[in-house]
Order: sequence, then C-alpha cells, then structure tokens
Amino acid sequence: MTSQTTISATGPGDKATAAPSDPTPSTGLRGHPWFTLITVAVGVMMVALDGTIVAIANPAIQKDLGASFADVQWITNGYFLALAVSLITAGKLGDRFGHRQTFLIGVTGFAVASGAIGLSHSIAFVVTFRVLQGLFGALLMPAALGLLRATFPAEKLNMAIGLWGMVIGASTAGGPILGGVLVEHVNWQSVFFINVPVGALALILGLLILRDHRAENAPRSFDLLGIALLSGAMFCLVWALIKAPTWGWGSGTTWAFLAVSVLGFGLFAFWEQRVKEPLIPLGLFRSVPLSAGVVLMVLMAIAFMGGLFFVTFYLQNVHGMSPIDAGLHLLPLTGMMIVGSPLAGAAITKLGPRIPLAGGMAATAIAMYGMSTLESDTSSAVMSIWFALLGFGLAPVMVGATEVIVGNAPMELSGVAGGLQQAAMQIGGSLGTAVLGAVMASRVDSDLPGNWTDAGLPKLTQPQLDATAEAVQVGVAPVAPGTPAAVAAKITQVAHDTFISGMSLACLVAAGVAVVAVFVALLTKRGENAEAGAGAAHI
Repeated sequence: MTSQTTISATGPGDKATAAPSDPTPSTGLRGHPWFTLITVAVGVMMVALDGTIVAIANPAIQKDLGASFADVQWITNGYFLALAVSLITAGKLGDRFGHRQTFLIGVTGFAVASGAIGLSHSIAFVVTFRVLQGLFGALLMPAALGLLRATFPAEKLNMAIGLWGMVIGASTAGGPILGGVLVEHVNWQSVFFINVPVGALALILGLLILRDHRAENAPRSFDLLGIALLSGAMFCLVWALIKAPTWGWGSGTTWAFLAVSVLGFGLFAFWEQRVKEPLIPLGLFRSVPLSAGVVLMVLMAIAFMGGLFFVTFYLQNVHGMSPIDAGLHLLPLTGMMIVGSPLAGAAITKLGPRIPLAGGMAATAIAMYGMSTLESDTSSAVMSIWFALLGFGLAPVMVGATEVIVGNAPMELSGVAGGLQQAAMQIGGSLGTAVLGAVMASRVDSDLPGNWTDAGLPKLTQPQLDATAEAVQVGVAPVAPGTPAAVAAKITQVAHDTFISGMSLACLVAAGVAVVAVFVALLTKRGENAEAGAGAAHI
C-alpha cells in the first residue's frame, strides 16, 4: 500500500512536491529533526509517566482521601478511558489542522489538568481531572508521532522512533521510581504538580522549534457521524471492561454494553465506506502488518499494564516496602527499557521488525511466568531478574509496533495511525487492568474463605468477608487495632498468601497473552510508506 504524498509548502490551494526520500535538512533551530525529537519527547514523557507514576501514589491517595479499591482503579481507568476514546479523533485533528497546533494545545491542557489534580481534596475531583488529562494527552501523543514522521528521513525514522520509544518506555517504567521519591519525601500531590514545569518547558520548546508539516491531500472536513459512532463504541467497550469486575462478567449489564459496542463498531464500519472523507479509511486495515501491529500493541499492554498494577501493591503491601523502595526495585525494568529501546531501533532497521518483535514478546512471556512464581519472601535479586527480562522484552515491542503501524500508513493519515497506535495501547491497558483484576478478584473470592477457616480464625459474616476480600485484593492485611499479635500474624499470613495466589494466576494469564503476541508479531514487516514522510517540506 505505497503512497507518494505531496506536501503543501505554501497555501492550501497551491501545490508543491517534495522528494520522498531525500529531504533538505533543516539548518536552523525551527524544524530541526533532532531538536523536534527532543521537544516532542518532553511532552510525551508527561503522558507516559502519568500512565504508571500514579500506581505508586495509589496507596497514599487511597489512604488520604478514603478511597475504595474501585475508586483507585478509576484513577487509572478514567485516564485510560479518556485516552482510548479520543486518540483517533485527536489524530485526525492533527492531520486536519497541523500536528504542531494540536501538540501545543495538548501540552498546555495536560499541564493545567495536572495542577488541578494536585489541588483536589476529593476522589471525585481527582478522577474528573484525570479524565481531562487523558483528553489533552490524546491530542499530544498522535501529534508527536506525526511530527516525527514528517521531519525525519526514512533511513533515520526507525532510530528516531527508537529514541521516542525509549522516552515512553523509560517514562512508563520510571513512573514508579519517581512516584516513590515524591510520595515518600513530599506528598502524593507532587506526583501531579511535577507536570506543570515539564509542560511549560515543552510549550516553550514547541513554540521555538516545532514547524508544521501538512500533506497536501490532508483531510479538509470532519466525519462527525463517524467520530460519534467510534467514540460511542469505544466508550461502551472500555466502560464494560472497567465495570465488569463490579457488575460481574455474567451480568446482563456488562453484556449489554459489549453488545452496544459491537453494534457501534459495525455501524461505524458501514458508514466509513460511504462517507467522502472517512475518519479512518478502512483500506488501512488491508495492510496485514499494520493490523498486526495494532493487535500486538493491545496484547503487549494487557500483559505489561495489567501485571504492573499488581506488582506495585505486592512490593508495598506484601513486602512492606516504602514507595521509594518499591520504585527502586523496578529500576531493572526501567534500565533495560532505556538501554533496549535505541538498540531495538537499530536492530529493526537492520533486520526488520519481525524477529525483534517476536523475540521481545517471547522474553515478555518468560518474564511474566517468572513473576507468577514470586512469593512473600522472594529476594530482591530474584525479582530483579524477572523485572529486567520484562524490560528487555518490552523495548523492541514499544519501538517496532509503532514503526509498523505508522510506517504502513500514508503520510496524510499519520495522525490517525498515531492515534491507532496509542489507542491500541490504552485499550490494552484498560483490558489488562480489568481482566487481570477480575482474575485476581475471582481467585481471592475463591480462596479466602477456605484459607481463613484453615488458619483457625473467627468466622466472618458476609459483609465482613466482602470487606476483607477487598483489602486482600491489594495485598492489605485487614488487622483491626488491638488485635492480639498471634491473631494478627495469622490474618497477615492468610491475606498475603491469598493475594499472591491471585497475582500468580494473573501473571500466568498475562504470560499466555504474551505467547499469543509472539505469533502475531510474525505477521509484521517494515513500513511500506515510511519514505513518504521523509520529504515533508516545511510550511
């Protein structure tokens, strides 16, 4: 599906062509490829960081605001929900109005919403502003990819995406470390306040450095009905995933939302074949590599995000680590992603994406299996091995799947392709948290009554059992003040053993998902349209 794209160098009605693979490099600050990469990396860092930094802050937020386990999940899922629903539409906005403008608006709004969260005094406001963070983050992420695609020549695009992926990987994995430092030495609000100066820096750099790039045949109108249908379908899908643990997977309400979602996607596909300028030209998915890349991002995020959600509770509530110690224990994961991402970019440039992607998902599967063997007394050295292997496996997937999706789309749809890439990751994150959360809840509900009785502890009423199960799902031992030491020790042992049993099963499910992803990775290949962006002329 090769596309030669001309670039508008003057006004919308003027035509100018540019060589597709031999651009004239920018000699000034504005529009310089590497300075552009630095600028978008600062903005993207905020969004990626916020995907996981809150994981370490969750226990502190839960305690300070009196939040329930469901509330804590909403802090994460509300953010993912807003991102997932709006990413593709946001990418289309960038294709239409220019990625520079949408990037700058996204950076500014994200920073302002972050500051508002830090000033919030109730869980409702925290969740509300997290949703706004997600909406502005949706503007920022596809625009960043669109700017890279248009700025870098084809032979350097993989390396640029590799460094971009390094920033996302390092920020995603480094969130718990930074979050630990801030929560322990400042407060949980500082986790959000830190985005304000970072956002200001990204805005200043963007105003000075970024240059707009627009394909001449970029969309000139909006598919409003398509936006409504896709947004509604995505909302119903992610909402069902988020609420299923509460409603139950067999609930009629859960299946009603899933059915509406399927209907919405069907109507969207029907409409897209008839509208003059569709939101997503369905011909994109005739590219098997592009479709495989989207599926691969979903599967990777299920394994990674879902697994990481429980690991933070394991480190803090089972091992009794402080937030900063928990973050430092994840340093091997962070380090391997930082080192592995640019190396993965170089390997993908030389070998193509298929082998690195399949190998990365195989390493991820092994790492998740290893994490399923963790116990309450597992040493830091053993944990570090599995965390490092997970980082090593994720690095090529972050880089390679992005290149496969964006590189196999025409230049004029680079924003939509970037939105697809990010939407796939966010849906996968929500799916991972929901499904693995359901696995954890099911195992806790199944094992807790028997473990409690076997330990010789007093019988619980159903309301007491439900409250105890909710605490155990995050690794907390529900020991009441004044409980005798011997009884407290038994309750702690039962709570931790039950939590670890649930986490082990969840990690095994994640490992199975990663194995499926190995075979999906074999369907990928190098982007056919990467050269289209290389000749982007400056507006």
